[in-house]
Amino acid sequence: MLRLALVLKRNLPRLAGLAMIPLIRSLFWLARMLGTERASRSGGWLARTVGPFLPAHRTAMANLRAAFPDRDEAALRDIAAQAWDNLGRTGAEYAHLHTLFDFDPADPATQRMTVEGESHFADLREDGEPGLIFSAHLANWELPAICAARYGLDATAIFRPPNDAATASLVQEVRRQTMGGLAASGQGAVFAMQGVVERGGHLGQLIDQHFTRGVVVEFFGRPVLANPLLGKLARHYECPVHGVRVVRQPDARFRLELTPPLDLPRDAQGAIDVQGAMQAMTHVVEGWIRENPGQWLWMHRRWRPAMLPKPRVPKPVPTSEALPAPPDTVADRGNVTSQLSERAVS
Repeated sequence: MLRLALVLKRNLPRLAGLAMIPLIRSLFWLARMLGTERASRSGGWLARTVGPFLPAHRTAMANLRAAFPDRDEAALRDIAAQAWDNLGRTGAEYAHLHTLFDFDPADPATQRMTVEGESHFADLREDGEPGLIFSAHLANWELPAICAARYGLDATAIFRPPNDAATASLVQEVRRQTMGGLAASGQGAVFAMQGVVERGGHLGQLIDQHFTRGVVVEFFGRPVLANPLLGKLARHYECPVHGVRVVRQPDARFRLELTPPLDLPRDAQGAIDVQGAMQAMTHVVEGWIRENPGQWLWMHRRWRPAMLPKPRVPKPVPTSEALPAPPDTVADRGNVTSQLSERAVS
């Protein structure tokens, strides 16, 4: 009996995930039945109603207070409500990702998507060189990968699978239907990403989340850890780096913007500086968030001061006067050892 209990306890998370699959798929089916706009509105209402009662809401409010110290509590609560609304809408819109990007330049008035910077997509597609694209958890952050696929760009999106097994399975299924290449972050993923760039492909990554082994950059005036992958690849392959963002508009409509290539800082040898490159990208992301703060994922613990690297304190170098004279005999060497031992104790 005890052994059965231990087996159940060990497998409980996986079993719970499997039990959630029918529920998640039922909600997905319901969202499709509601249609794009009603599903988006319903998801936004649900998250906006329930979100403030969840532990993540405290994280969001703490982040907002630190990012906007000059704004009052009412304004910060309003931004948090908008962020919950955006998160709920994004979740509900997964059921419609295959139709959200229906941009047609011949009939723009009837489309849900408008695209700014199409010429940059064309340049990336036709130059025969690798390229890097960074983005952030703004509006519906899944759309840039779909846009790249629609423009015929050989692009691989780096993604972090959801912790919940049922959600991860469904999200992965939807992404495969609508996007180009996909690469899950994790052990060994760096080699796959490097291979994409080496063969002349394009790599896209969300860079606005905490990365434990990252480089220190400033974000809203406070130090954070950023994943240095894109900076390292840009340095090694000398490839262009673009930013892409999505701006949510009324009635489940969106505007997607692809920036020109960034002019990244370089070191004294002329190579791209990795930390400086990540700071430049982070600065662009901060500007996007300041423009539309209610469309960013404030619930994430982006600032983690306890995990920042501690400054190294150099060890004092002993002066020649503090050291005993070099011994000339074996007996003298024994005396020197005794002197050093006594100093260490005292």
